[in-house]
Amino acid sequence: MFLGTHTPRLDEKGRLILPAKFREELSAGLVLTRGQERCIYVFSQSGFEKVHEQMRSAPISSRQARDYIRVFLSGASDEVPDKQGRITIPPALRSYAGLDRELAVIGAGSRAEIWDAEAWNSYLEEKETVFSETDDEGLPGIF
Repeated sequence: MFLGTHTPRLDEKGRLILPAKFREELSAGLVLTRGQERCIYVFSQSGFEKVHEQMRSAPISSRQARDYIRVFLSGASDEVPDKQGRITIPPALRSYAGLDRELAVIGAGSRAEIWDAEAWNSYLEEKETVFSETDDEGLPGIF
């Protein structure tokens, strides 16, 4: 399970060092792809296969499902961390997420997310107020 917030830097070659807490789960390989809110989703290989399996159950007649699957999968890149735990983020994904040198890598349970640090801080600032005011009517079954 991916938890916490980490603040690595992107190097001049477009690489980042994975947080130590995430390395074991991702050591055999991972998949990067476009995520919502202009971040990059990071799945373990097996986690990505589960998500893909769920997508395959979507009706092919649904335009929204086809569009989502095309964008999600066409941006996917499988990577294997090097011995230092570094991965290279492809230029198209760096551009999509607006990544600069300062990053935020957050745990989101079944996946990690890579954000531009400034974008993450803005998002979090906006959402923390809503989060603190959420009750069980807003998220039934969670609490």
